[in-house]
Parts: sequence; C-alpha cells; structure tokens
Amino acid sequence: MGWLTKILKGSSQRISKGQYHGKYEDDTIWEGPSSSVDQLADFDREELDRAIALSIAEEEEEEERDEKGKKVVDNESQLDEDELLAKAIQESWNVGSPHRSPSPHSPPPRYNNYGSLLPPYPVHYPSGGHRMCGGCNSEIGHGRYLSCMGAVWHPECFRCHSCSHPISDYEFSMSENRPYHKSCYKDLHHPKCDVCKNFIPTNAAGLIEYRAHPFWHQKYCPGHEQDGTPRCCSCERMEPVDARYLILDDGRKLCLECLDSSIMDTHECQPLYLEIQEFYEGLNMKVEQQIPLLLVERQALNEAMEGEKNGHHHMAETRGLCLSEEQTVSTISRRPRIGGYRITGMFTEPYRLVRQCEVTAILILYGLPRLLTGSILAHEMMHAWLRLKGYPNLSSDVEEGICQVLAHMWLDSEILAGSGSSSISNVTSASTSSSSSSSSLPGSSKKGKRSEFEKKLGDYFKHQIESDTSAAYGDGFREGNKAVLKYGLRSTLDHIRLTGTFPC
Repeated sequence: MGWLTKILKGSSQRISKGQYHGKYEDDTIWEGPSSSVDQLADFDREELDRAIALSIAEEEEEEERDEKGKKVVDNESQLDEDELLAKAIQESWNVGSPHRSPSPHSPPPRYNNYGSLLPPYPVHYPSGGHRMCGGCNSEIGHGRYLSCMGAVWHPECFRCHSCSHPISDYEFSMSENRPYHKSCYKDLHHPKCDVCKNFIPTNAAGLIEYRAHPFWHQKYCPGHEQDGTPRCCSCERMEPVDARYLILDDGRKLCLECLDSSIMDTHECQPLYLEIQEFYEGLNMKVEQQIPLLLVERQALNEAMEGEKNGHHHMAETRGLCLSEEQTVSTISRRPRIGGYRITGMFTEPYRLVRQCEVTAILILYGLPRLLTGSILAHEMMHAWLRLKGYPNLSSDVEEGICQVLAHMWLDSEILAGSGSSSISNVTSASTSSSSSSSSLPGSSKKGKRSEFEKKLGDYFKHQIESDTSAAYGDGFREGNKAVLKYGLRSTLDHIRLTGTFPC
C-alpha cells in the first residue's frame, strides 16, 4: 500500500502575500486658533501654491508607505498639512469649512448573502481632502481609521470574510483578496488530523506535513504511524481516537463498519463458497471436485503454509491458501463470542485433510468482510482450477496474476449486481463462453442490499488489486488483465497452457 506524504505551507506562517501587520491608534483633532482674512492678507498666493504642491507630494509618499501594510493614522500632534493649508485658504477667502457628516444617501456597507464583506469600493479623495471608507463608502471624519489593502476603513467596517466580525488584531490573513482573522483562516484552511481531530502541526521547516491514505483520502499526523494508533485489518483506515473497533484474538483490529459484513466461521462461509462456484460455472470453468473450504485463525493459516510444498506466497500477510498436502488443520466451527469489543471465545476443531485430488482444501482467514473474503476465495479457487486442469508449474507472476484477474472479475460482478450475484454477463463478456444465470441462495452469508460503505469497500478491494506494487500480484495482474481484455479469458488460458506466459 503506497501511503502518501503531503507537505503544505502553513497558513499561520509569516508571509508577504495575504498577511499584513499594523495597529490601531486614536486620531485626535488639532484645535488651532481661528484665522481671519486680515491675518492672512499678507500671505503671498504664490507661496501658498508652492506649499500646497509640496503637501500633495508628501501625501503621495505617505500613501505609498501605507500600502505596505495595515496601519492607523494618528493626527494627535497635528492635522495633515494639506488639510491645514486648505483650511487656511478657505478661511482667507471667507469660505466656511464645517465638519461634514456622512451623507444620508451614502450607500450602506457591502456584504454578500453570508454577511461577509465584498471587495472594497474604490477609494476617492475629494478635492476637499475627505477620505471615503472602502467598506461603507461614506466619509471618514475625524477619529480612528485604518489604512490597508489599498484603502482606508472605519474600524467597524474592516471585517473578517468568515465570521463577519471586525478585525481588531495587529495581524490578519488574506485569501483571494479577502481579509480573515488569523484564527478564522486557520479553521478554514489549516488541515485537521482525521485521527486525533487536532490541527496537523508544522514540521521543523514550518511546513504542514501529513500522511494520506491513497484511496480513502484520510489525513493524519505522521506520528500516528509510530504511536500505536490502530488500523483496520480490512479497509486499512486509521481508527479515530473516539471510534470503537473489534480486537480479534490474533491482535488484528476490525472497524465496526467492516465488522457489519464480516464472516466469522466455516459454516457461515459456505453460502458464499457456493456463489463463487456458480461464478466459475458461469465462465465455463466449473470445478468438479468437492474441495473443503475452511475458515481458520492466523496461526493455523501460517502453520498450514509452512507444511505446504507447492504454491507462491508473496503477500505481506497471507489471508488465503490452496493446499495440496495432507494435513490436520484447526478450523473455526462456530461464530466466536464477542464481548466488550473483543473476541472472548473461539470454537475450533481439528479437520483432517485427505488427498483425493491435486487440491486438499482451501483455507481463508476468518473475520474479514464478505467482499474481501469472496475475492480471496475466488483467487484461491483459480489456483485449484489450474492444478485440477493439469496446467504446468507456472511462474509466480503468471499464476498469481491470472488468479488476481479472477478475483477482480468477481468483485466487478458483485459491484455491478448491486444486491448479489444475480447476473454476471457484463463481467464475463471478455470470455468466449456464455454466462449462466444464478439466483439468490437461501441463507446466503451477508448477502442482500449493500450499504454505501460496503459498495465503497468493494471499490477499495478492486483498487488494492489494481495498485499492488509487487511483481507477482501487481505486475502479474496488470499483464494478465491486459491479455484478457484483448484476447478474452479462454484464449488467454489456452495460451498460458501452451507457453506458460501471457499472450502479448
């Protein structure tokens, strides 16, 4: 299973784009003595023009500095020179300059349907020097105001795009030209671990690094791979901290969703075994011999594998086995007792295998969901079919590859059927043989209308076969599946019998 590592730049880091720095301060009014026309009579008009030009240049420089970040203008010591000069000129010309209040016709602040601020209006500086708020588009009088994002704002108009509350922090985050509280931005964009539910921490380089399941898209902290966090033995998802799961007697963990369709004993698996036999019969590959099917514990499976002389075993964990030797195997005779989310009692009995043909038994690991159990059984049945039909000793990639093709075909038939193996004609079209119909069997194990999770689980088991990286099971499947799709199943099998290889 190829686990993915994701590295992202942390949204809470200090970055040049989307994050500004600034502060709020009070803007007070400088109260100077009033000037009369007589007092300014000697003021040379040429000097006034020169002063006004100088003031405008300084104001432009100040605006360029403002665009670099979020700051607050503080006029506690003095008014801007341009406003002083304008006031002096107006008074010298005997023109009043009363404080202008926002017009009752000024448009209200702009918000979208979710209460979040829309892009600011263009900021206009009228000839009188009045500043217009980028949020409500009304005049900013004397008092506190902000200068950021290329505009000036009333403090109450500069709002977070997420929570719609005013941003009063010294720093804020930006996304798509929208301002956010740093905490709101983190809630929206910083990934959370699906296991511990916390924000995924940044690494030493300040980057967000996490692991991701290649199929389920589950994200989790890298540390959970070493801290003993349980993983389901079937779907391979990490178990969240608040999730319950079943602990099997051999230490495997089974999530409750996979437990819902699990097969726990030999008797419970027999209806599924009959379905697999009918599937092979529909491919004109009927297995005439009666081969015992036994569900066993992990220890019994490993012991049987050690006593088997033939066969290829390349998987990290063996979950099925086609036996050719005479052995005594401990099989699970009754469904085990479950208490407190643990297996509390196993009912096993010895089963003596007698060699009556090339295959003595098929063993399957207990406790797996129906679809996984069925795909393993379809795989092992193909091993049995090849031996019973006298195929020569094949290389591991050819034998395991064609067995994986049959397991994949059975999963396809189950997914297409929707509620069981009622029809397999769509899946067997690659074969030259006609399909035979099969009706639902009374008492079929875990068969019926499947949940959405079980459908997804079937897709996952197909994904496992398709993406396997091993030479025998992975590369062998891909070569065998390509041959079957091109030439059909029967022609591919005939070519294997003659040459021991897949047709090109």
